Amino acid sequence: MIEDREVWACANMLIKQHGGDAWLVVSQRADELLEQGEIEGHRTFLRILRRIEDLERTGPVGSLH
Repeated sequence: MIEDREVWACANMLIKQHGGDAWLVVSQRADELLEQGEIEGHRTFLRILRRIEDLERTGPVGSLH
């Protein structure tokens, strides 16, 4: 199982790479992993998806004026 800080880092990287489509990219990958029977990978991508949702809901750190 990957550590929580790594999940946050992955979520942040995916948002930088894919912008508003990051959730879609991660959702599709999670589905692919589930179809392949890669349960642990599927769970990891669901964790990343939750962190993406958290980041998109709260906005970037330091954006308050």
